[in-house]
Amino acid sequence: MEIVKTIFFALLIAFVLRVVLFQPFTIPSASMEPNLYEGDYIVVSKWSYGYSKHSIPFSPPIFNGRILAQAPQRGDIVVFKLPRDNRTDYIKRLIGLPGDRIQMIGNVLHINGAPVRDVVVSGQDVTNMYGLPIIQADETLPGGKVIRIQDFGPGNDLDDTPVFEVPAGHYFMMGDNRDNSIDSRVEQSQGVGLVPAENLIGKAEIILFSWTPGASLWNPVSWFSKVRPSRFFTVLD
Repeated sequence: MEIVKTIFFALLIAFVLRVVLFQPFTIPSASMEPNLYEGDYIVVSKWSYGYSKHSIPFSPPIFNGRILAQAPQRGDIVVFKLPRDNRTDYIKRLIGLPGDRIQMIGNVLHINGAPVRDVVVSGQDVTNMYGLPIIQADETLPGGKVIRIQDFGPGNDLDDTPVFEVPAGHYFMMGDNRDNSIDSRVEQSQGVGLVPAENLIGKAEIILFSWTPGASLWNPVSWFSKVRPSRFFTVLD
């Protein structure tokens, strides 16, 4: 009986910590490169934006809206539930706040009619899997936050968009890997669309550890051959 009680309280404490404080996530794709890579294992703070039903595993419909709500900041890396199914976890960067007008024109991000200043920092000689050159640039968002983004140059599908007007209670999300991200630039039935505040789960804070694709818990050899120690304990901006 003592063992059962110990296990019960250990699980209860773990559940409370996961709901109230932190939640781990594994990055499943390249959509947030060069800042997050597939195989990064990150920790998300749950208290940063307050709590909704999506803060609880399986999103039970026990209440609507947010409790202890705090507004996210432009430039935050945010984990949220995909609006079209309210079930799938997504991670993107918050670009548009309520009331903003967002548009891509000629591969340049525009916020409220003004182009976001960007400075190319790397035109790498390597190419992506499609043979396109990889370009990295630093964007300075309104408010002064500088973020590193990556794309394959002009002329790609999401480099020119209509104007997206962000309504109250919603946010506009984009991947840092601009030409390899399905995000708020793609309407909800096929992509992300605008994200309701209720769908926010938390703010990505730190990369705890990282494996290259192909690592497996069931293959102990890969724990050492696929590990990326240089990314351990990287604090996210």
